[in-house]
Amino acid sequence: MKKLIIKKQINCTIVFCIALIATSFISCSDSEDNVVNTENEEEIVTELHAAFSAFNPEATTIYLDGSKVIIETTGLPNHETVYWGEGHTLYKEEPDVNRTPSIMSSNNNEVTISVDATPNLTGNSVATQLNTIGIAVSGSSIFNDQEGGGALDQAAGSLDWTGAHIGPGVYHYHLEPKAFTDDDDALVGILLDGVFLYGRKCNSTGSYPTDLDASGGHITSTQYTAGEEEYHYHIINELYSNTGSYIAFAGPYQGY
Repeated sequence: MKKLIIKKQINCTIVFCIALIATSFISCSDSEDNVVNTENEEEIVTELHAAFSAFNPEATTIYLDGSKVIIETTGLPNHETVYWGEGHTLYKEEPDVNRTPSIMSSNNNEVTISVDATPNLTGNSVATQLNTIGIAVSGSSIFNDQEGGGALDQAAGSLDWTGAHIGPGVYHYHLEPKAFTDDDDALVGILLDGVFLYGRKCNSTGSYPTDLDASGGHITSTQYTAGEEEYHYHIINELYSNTGSYIAFAGPYQGY
């Protein structure tokens, strides 16, 4: 009888240990599954940022797609320029501009970009590249401070009154686009990292900001944030070379 009792105790102990190990394994598996699921969840934004209300509705279509904002544009601006070509209602005669051969009416300016609805400001900064680095409120592209892989100086003569030209590719701004922001705090557009770009002045102070980082960015409220502070860029208040104006954005991006 004594041996039988001991045998039952041993069996019970073994069963208990097996059950405990199984429970622990299941618990650990559930915990790991939860972490993976959490990491894979995509942030869903339900409302466009108020700043998108400033974009030219005749040129742009802007909508949410999960955690992304899609911006489709004809690339055709709603302001005057010599690059519309003679005969167009928005044609502006600019005899001092060394106009490139392309004109707006015969050039394909359509661009589509996808940006984070909530910019990721936790990673490393990333240098800008040639071609479109953002979309302006006019609907046209924003380019950096380079032209054909070299300094912008070589193409400065072809820039129109608002710091833009065609060649090659789409109509785009290199400099402060005076057609809609000229020494003020107006919205310029949005860049590929999802961060908005504003004019040379800060809406929160009414003056030139003095706390900008290497990208021309800082954290303050803007006219579109209802008192909330957010990171955004400004056109840096430093004249560029022989253009007598200011580079729209040289980089690097901070929102990648």
